[in-house]
Amino acid sequence: MSLKCAIQLGIPDIIHMHGQPMALAQLIDALPINNAKAPFVYRLMRILIHSGFFIKAKIPDNEGQEGYALTPASKLLLANDPFSLTHTMVIKNCKDVFMGLNSLIDVGGGTGTVAKAIADAFPHLECSVLDLPHVVDGWESSKNLAYVGGDMFEAIPPADAVLLKWILHDWSDEECVQILRKCKEAIPSKEKGGKVIIIDMLLKSQQNGDDDAEAIETQLFFDILMMVHAKGRERNEKDWEKLFLEAGFNGYKITPVLGLRSIIEVYYY
Repeated sequence: MSLKCAIQLGIPDIIHMHGQPMALAQLIDALPINNAKAPFVYRLMRILIHSGFFIKAKIPDNEGQEGYALTPASKLLLANDPFSLTHTMVIKNCKDVFMGLNSLIDVGGGTGTVAKAIADAFPHLECSVLDLPHVVDGWESSKNLAYVGGDMFEAIPPADAVLLKWILHDWSDEECVQILRKCKEAIPSKEKGGKVIIIDMLLKSQQNGDDDAEAIETQLFFDILMMVHAKGRERNEKDWEKLFLEAGFNGYKITPVLGLRSIIEVYYY
């Protein structure tokens, strides 16, 4: 939740654009928040420093004052970084994932940030966002983007593709199978262009060498986070394959192009 808050506020990009370690006061001034929330910024940054997403570093020519700087983990969150984990990486480098689709539903898509980016990039594609009624309440449909209130455990509206972005790692294996079975009911077979598009973490092997040490460490921290705050876990390829088979799918394709996360296309014949 803390990391999600930092991303939504644009903190990694603000610090990156500053060009050097950024003092707390400078960061507060640059954030789109009211003055009443200013005291919370220090506490937010404190936990993210402890978790390794930011560091304190000396500000040049400022009498030893320290400011916030990025780490390899937070650099992955930059909007324009080639290894960014944000949705615009998805659109630019993975267009073929969405080619040929006529309809897509973003399950658990919140207020539709990702679905809107996809809808804008593919004007012919009818996009929908499915989330709990109180989440989508008040959001109006526009052009090729619509909002649907519902529960992914009960039913998913039919579409050529179902998008699950950063969803399944929150849930247990049993619950993931339930969600995936509802996805399978919503889409046609692979021959008719149907698939589930999963954007989630794929745990790397710890035998890949020292070059991957920091990335693996970050993934393992995420796994502990899921263990403490949710029912889920981060999964390796065998873990994912087991879920797909139990849910009735018989094919998948993994594209590791999103830093710590991958795109997994899942389908059935």
